Amino acid sequence: MSSSPYVVAGEALVDIVVPAEGGEEHAPGGSPLNVAVGLARLGVDTVLITELGDDEHGKLTAEHAVGSGVVLHEQSVLPGHRTSTATAHLGHDRAATYDFDLTWDIGARQLPAGARGLHVGSIGASLRPGRENVVDLVRQAAAAGLLVSFDPNARPAFLPEPEQAFEDLLEVAAFAQLVKLSDEDVEHLAPGRSPADLAAGLLEHSATTRLVVVTHGGTAAEAYTRTETVRVPSRPVEVVDTVGAGDSFMAALIATVLEWGIDDHSRERLEALLTAAHQVAALTCGRRGANPPTRRELPSGWPAG
Repeated sequence: MSSSPYVVAGEALVDIVVPAEGGEEHAPGGSPLNVAVGLARLGVDTVLITELGDDEHGKLTAEHAVGSGVVLHEQSVLPGHRTSTATAHLGHDRAATYDFDLTWDIGARQLPAGARGLHVGSIGASLRPGRENVVDLVRQAAAAGLLVSFDPNARPAFLPEPEQAFEDLLEVAAFAQLVKLSDEDVEHLAPGRSPADLAAGLLEHSATTRLVVVTHGGTAAEAYTRTETVRVPSRPVEVVDTVGAGDSFMAALIATVLEWGIDDHSRERLEALLTAAHQVAALTCGRRGANPPTRRELPSGWPAG
């Protein structure tokens, strides 16, 4: 493990994928796990702080993470614990909807020494009681001056009442230099507000927040800063399914920001950032499951290529 890993904290589980034509497949999943795997495959030394059981699902998930180059935090496998599951129902358009059998009660954790940044999001950053210890990790990272990235990746079944859900969003986003949301997240967390309005609100809410990215499914993504707004269309791709696409986009954003920094807000740099993330997400959509690409599968010179 590198002496300066990027840390991801949040849920890891097993996706039970049910295609429209029937049958089912079991595969490791969970947004934070997918981001961690995406980062590791892009060459970023990555540590995952999560909660797995010592059951067969836990072994499957751990093998997937470690096999992709992720280092599991030493307290991530809990004896006698049952690994959570998410059932992904694929429609004929290959889009996924989810049902969950999940608990999230991660204990207090300390960031690994020498960490270079922290990513949080999804259920791990919203479901109590574990959320409170994830927020504590965010505070640790902020106090150490580290890069913090946040993708709320809202799951309505695990959100509190709307007012509390919005307060939870603001609490974590206030510590994050990089925030990514989907247009669906905007609908769930800030009903009635446009993506542009919410992005402006997050930038106004905290001086720490430097960049807000909003994705619009397979259509486009937008980058918002205090001085620029940039929209880049998604890359055309024959979609196999969309499982993990947003997570691979997030991983690509983080990996690119780690290389380029987050302070260049020129239109050219923001367009290149979104283009790099689209490239990674397109490859993920072109194959089954949350299976993000390695750096070798991307164009030479990525993210600039």
